[in-house]
Amino acid sequence: MDRRAAIAGLGAGVWGFARELGGSFPSHQPPAPSPLSPLGIQLYTVRREAQRDLDGTLAQLARIGYREVEFWNYYGRTPAQVAQLLARHGLTSPSVHVGLESLEGDAAAATLAAAREIGHRYLVVAWTPTQWRRTLDDWRRLAERFNRAGERCRASGLEFGYHNHDFEFTPLEGAVPFDLLCEATDPALVRLQVDLYWMLAGGHDPVPFLRRWPRRVPSVHIKDRTADGRMVDVGAGAIDWRTVLGEARRAGVQHWFVEHDEPADALASVRASYEYLSRLDI
Repeated sequence: MDRRAAIAGLGAGVWGFARELGGSFPSHQPPAPSPLSPLGIQLYTVRREAQRDLDGTLAQLARIGYREVEFWNYYGRTPAQVAQLLARHGLTSPSVHVGLESLEGDAAAATLAAAREIGHRYLVVAWTPTQWRRTLDDWRRLAERFNRAGERCRASGLEFGYHNHDFEFTPLEGAVPFDLLCEATDPALVRLQVDLYWMLAGGHDPVPFLRRWPRRVPSVHIKDRTADGRMVDVGAGAIDWRTVLGEARRAGVQHWFVEHDEPADALASVRASYEYLSRLDI
């Protein structure tokens, strides 16, 4: 999965220092339930650990306190095996990242069947190749494909979503592609998974966005950044999480996925992020 490194300016409306919100917290006590319960994690964060030992990694995440996981890779397991692992550790997986082409043509039936067996509700496209989005007309064509994918998901009792990065906010032909995408897709067919870090990296404040599109955003990705643009554990950066997550909750967000693309120690990172969020007063 291509995780872009280019960082643009932060939205001033959500700029603040994590220390003012309580900073980081010691880990010698069992973490309390998160006010964002059930708190989840995107498994890309622990991809190396999961590749070595998926069962053990899920067990450690459950012990930390996570109750939801979002897959991006099944690590060679069948849908039945994934469902068994989740049940063993008291976890659910309401969401999965998929490629758009896996929801098109002959591939769609298997993708949808796997999602139903595992218990996913949302199938989220998290990346689109550059050649699909060079012009605004390309974005319009993508919107049409998203609507069709949404129809297929809905016919199977599931929902389709799109996860942003920062490139959607780069002006193109006098417009912002993400605005076009939101307006050209049917809210009943295309949900939005807002990656708060990448929206800020694209120079857009998520607070007014969430106010504009309430009830269209069932999930968010939570990862922090410093004033100079480095990705860090949640609570170690400069994002005003009380403001952002409070607005997200008011907008109807129900699923909260912690993520860090390149942590030095993945399990220590996800524990630190959980502990911070479990003590954040929203």
